[in-house]
Amino acid sequence: MEPKNDRAIKQEIHKLAKNADHQLLAIWAAECAERVLPIFNENYQEDSRPSEAIRANRNWIKGKCTVSEARAAAFAAHAAARDAVEDNCCYAARSAGHAAATVHVATHAVYASDYAAKANPTERIWDYQRLVELLQEEIV
Repeated sequence: MEPKNDRAIKQEIHKLAKNADHQLLAIWAAECAERVLPIFNENYQEDSRPSEAIRANRNWIKGKCTVSEARAAAFAAHAAARDAVEDNCCYAARSAGHAAATVHVATHAVYASDYAAKANPTERIWDYQRLVELLQEEIV
C-alpha cells in the first residue's frame, strides 16, 4: 500500500533505504537529482558543478571514479547551491551534491531525494515509486 501524504512518503523512503544496497542507492540518488537538475540549469547554464556531481556518481557506479573524486564533486555542487539565489535552484544543486556524496556514505541518497522534493514537491511520489521499483528489480 502506497503512503498518502508527503510526510508518510518521506518516512517510507527512509525506511526502505535503510537496508538497501549501496550501489542501488547511488543509482536512485542520481536519478532523483537528474530529474530536478533542469531547474538549476535553467538559471545557471554556465555552472556545471551539479551536473559534474551527478556524473561523478554515475562514473563511480561504472568503476570510473574514486570516492575522493566524488566527494570533491559533491562539495562543488554544494558550493553551487550556496551561490544560487533562488531556493528551488539551491535545492536542485543540493540534490546533486547529495547524489555524489552517496558514493562516500550511502545514507546521503535519502537527502538527494529530500532536496529533489524541495526543488519540486511533486518529485517525492516519483522518488518513492522509483525506489520501490529498484528494490523489486534487485529481488528478482
